[in-house]
Order: sequence, then C-alpha cells, then structure tokens
Amino acid sequence: MHADKRGREFYILAAFFALFVVFLYGPLSAIVILSFQGPNGGLTFPLNGVSLRWFANLFETQAVGDFGGSFRRSAMLGLMVMVVTVVVSLLAGLAFRRRFAGSTALFYLAVASLVVPSIIISLGIGVVFQQLGLQPAWYTSGFGAHLTWTLPFGVLIMFAVFNRFSPAYEEAARDLGATSWQTFAHVVLPMIAPSLIGVGLFGFTLSYDEFARTLMTAGTFNTLPLEIYGMTTNVTTPVLYALGTVTTVFSLVVIGATLGLIVTMNRRRMRG
Repeated sequence: MHADKRGREFYILAAFFALFVVFLYGPLSAIVILSFQGPNGGLTFPLNGVSLRWFANLFETQAVGDFGGSFRRSAMLGLMVMVVTVVVSLLAGLAFRRRFAGSTALFYLAVASLVVPSIIISLGIGVVFQQLGLQPAWYTSGFGAHLTWTLPFGVLIMFAVFNRFSPAYEEAARDLGATSWQTFAHVVLPMIAPSLIGVGLFGFTLSYDEFARTLMTAGTFNTLPLEIYGMTTNVTTPVLYALGTVTTVFSLVVIGATLGLIVTMNRRRMRG
C-alpha cells in the first residue's frame, strides 16, 4: 500500500516535471526548428524545405541589423562585468566576514537594486548621464547599469560561501608559519575557486542577455538583446531564428565549459 502511494507520487512529480520542461523549452525548440527553413521559407510552420541558408546569411552584409558588432559588444560587456563582479564580490565576502560599523546598512544598500524595476534603473542612469553632459554608451553607462544587476547576486553567493567556510584551515596555515597573503593565495583561494568561477559565469550570463537595464544606457550602438529586439520589428526572414539558435548554442557552450572547469578543479582538489 505504502509502495503504491510512493509510486503514484513519483509519476505525478515526473509528469509535472515533464510539463515544466515542455513549457520551458517548447518555444525554444520551435525557434531552433524554424531556423532550418528552406530558402523560400517563412517565419511560421510548416517548413518549406530544410537548409542552412539562414545561418549563412548571418555572415553576409545585412540590410537591417548588425549581428557581428552587437555580438562583440555583448561579449565584451559580459567579460567586463564578469571580471568586476568576481573581484568586488570576493572582496565584499572577505570584508563581511567580520562585523564593522555600518555593515548592515551597506549590505542592504548593495542588494537594494534587486527590488527596483530594471527599467527604472536604466532610465535613471541614462538621465544622469545626460544631465552631466555625457553620452551614454554600452561600455560606460551600460556597464554601470549591468553591475547594479550582477553585483548583488555575486555578493550574496560569496556571503553564502564564506558562511560555510571554516576558519580552521586558515588557522592551521598560520600555525605553520604562513603569512596572511600566503594563507589567502594557497589555502582560501583554491578552496573557493569553483565558487568564484560560478560567480563569473553568473555575471557573464546575466549581462550577456540583459535587456531592460541596457535599453536606456547603451547609447548609439546596440548590444545583442537590443539588436534582436529591433530586428523583430523589421526582419521578415528566418535569419532571426538562426541568430537565436546561434546565440543559444553559444550560451550553452559557455555554461558547459564553465561547469566542466568546475568539475575538473573539484576532482584535482579531491585527489590532492
């Protein structure tokens, strides 16, 4: 009786998970399939042949859209945000291991941007730049806007990491004569390195596909999400789907490579 009940619960949960997967990846799978439309295919089903025509079209001169430039800008912006997010989150995690005057207020100030609508932050930063007589650009105002999104997540992750980090490792290193810097470089950093890689991945992916906080701060040149949004109003061929497929594959490759690096580092640490 008890086994039958557990079996029913398992199938119910499995069915719920299957529906969730269909809901999550169903629209994406439609875009991937339509990106292989034939040369005379349109934006909807059914497929009118199968070809790689629209993927090749991505590398040709476009009447509308700048695929290569927008991709490079998004990738560069994501890398810039990733580096700053990792460094600042690490420093914040180290600083907040001890209580200091104003730490509580500083913490809430750091995470306050998570509860403010993204479009309001984008609008505010854009207005401030204009009032100061500065031209908004993806590498200045856009960069700052993205940090208001990625830094709180990075800081919260590092807080969780250091809350579970035992100071006994550092004490043992100091007892053996290690300096504070040696303790950090040879004990603390290798142990938290997988978490730092995760923070970096988080920062890059959040920045790479951010739309709302970029809308008013990117300036003259679009990032990839803005370019795709602009294309939805004036591109009438499946090249838009091909671009979506390529960017999705790129995202999955980045995530897979990062997870592989984390697994490799954990295995080496276990062997050591």
